Amino acid sequence: MPVSSLPSPYGIGTLGKAAYDFVDFLSDANQSWWQMLPLGPTSYGDSPYQSFSTFAGNPYFVDLDMLVEDGLLQKSDLKGMDFGTEETKVDYAKIYRSRFDVLRKAVANSTGRDEEGFKKFSEENACWLHDYALYMAVKCKNDMKSWLEWDDEDIRLHRPEAVARYGEELKDDVFFYEYVQYLFFKQWDALRAYAKETGIGIIGDIPIYVALDSADVWADPKQFQLDEKNCPKEVSGVPPDYFSKDGQLWGNPLYDWDFMKSDGYGWWIRRIEGAQRLYDVIRIDHFRGFEAYWAVPFDAETAKDGRWVKGPGMDLVGTLKNWFWNIQFIAEDLGFLTDEVRDLLRESTFPGMKILQFAFDSREPSNYLPHTYDENCVCYIGTHDNTTIMAWKDETKKADLKFAQQYLGLNKEEGLAWGMIRGGMSSVASLFITQMQDYLELGAEARMNTPGTVGGNWQWRMTSKQITKKLTERIAETTRIYGRSNDKWLKSFYET
Repeated sequence: MPVSSLPSPYGIGTLGKAAYDFVDFLSDANQSWWQMLPLGPTSYGDSPYQSFSTFAGNPYFVDLDMLVEDGLLQKSDLKGMDFGTEETKVDYAKIYRSRFDVLRKAVANSTGRDEEGFKKFSEENACWLHDYALYMAVKCKNDMKSWLEWDDEDIRLHRPEAVARYGEELKDDVFFYEYVQYLFFKQWDALRAYAKETGIGIIGDIPIYVALDSADVWADPKQFQLDEKNCPKEVSGVPPDYFSKDGQLWGNPLYDWDFMKSDGYGWWIRRIEGAQRLYDVIRIDHFRGFEAYWAVPFDAETAKDGRWVKGPGMDLVGTLKNWFWNIQFIAEDLGFLTDEVRDLLRESTFPGMKILQFAFDSREPSNYLPHTYDENCVCYIGTHDNTTIMAWKDETKKADLKFAQQYLGLNKEEGLAWGMIRGGMSSVASLFITQMQDYLELGAEARMNTPGTVGGNWQWRMTSKQITKKLTERIAETTRIYGRSNDKWLKSFYET
């Protein structure tokens, strides 16, 4: 359940009351985990996988009612603001135009407030906070253009004298972006603490790549495969697959793995430390890219002309395992898999992913069928890149649907979505996760993302009335039947 999809009167989900209500719902429904999409600030296309920073939080998620409660805003400051009128869709254009005006009022009202707290936050996050804030301030000065298009080459290339000069010239804007991060993490820390007290852990995503238009690349270009002008030589993508005949051209800069290895993968260690600040379990997106990645010429129009290049493999994975011995990782091992990728997953000991929507190919046996699982995996009906199961029913081949009906013993009384839920819950997978849309039995209108497309994605929102007592009890009972209940007493016993 993405944070952006939570109910809210302000156009997009936030870290406010609806998030706390969702934690309560999970607890009442005997659940143990809330998996969410990346929490970073989104850029063009609104994808949480293309963020201005791998460390920062999304300003849209700062709850405005909480700012009113804290005295940083007046309720009147929110009147007349247009955050969009559709209850079930995020209107990113309207939020972009309105949200920062409100946040600037809040930051202006922060003068003399919580100075010690902000100072401590700034010191604890010094490795990224100022670079991110300066980056955003310079972007604003340049009409939000990517840093590759900035006219001043000195600041575009992050030369120290220019960094100091712009830092002084834009110090008010820099402070604004730093303080918004302080507000985000203050609210996030409170929500995460509440979830922990309630017995709910947080599973979060980290994209394998960072966005080209980001503070990460601008401030630390030596970590990436860039030329002397800091332009990418090749960019990321995936070859033609199930989702797209042309492949997917993601456009992220590729890592300079040799340079990263030279200091013991310090950049990745800092990145996982940032994710650890947010999540209890970390899902590594596109895990297969650690074994080999698809490199596409920077000027290519599609991903078809790419090539496979060897990645760092167990050298990096082993470093992360040894450094973060107390963190559980999930490997997103989907896409084009080879024996080498399977060997890397096996050696990592990370649980991989099993997607039920991929299981029912009537032409050939699939290792996504539940009877093929071992315990060390996570079973999903679908991910944010899949349609909902009710839409899958209409879009899949009739023979595949018939196979699913036979395999799972589906029937009209139970319904397709709940039959799929039963199939996943009754598997031996160590963890089973369902998109909220499938618990709600929603159709194609609730799809989160269609890979390979820009526009119309990441918009679905749940309404406040869709979670009912009947639904909560049904989830709780199904979870209990298959032995997946959140046993709070046992959890508390082991923690003690």
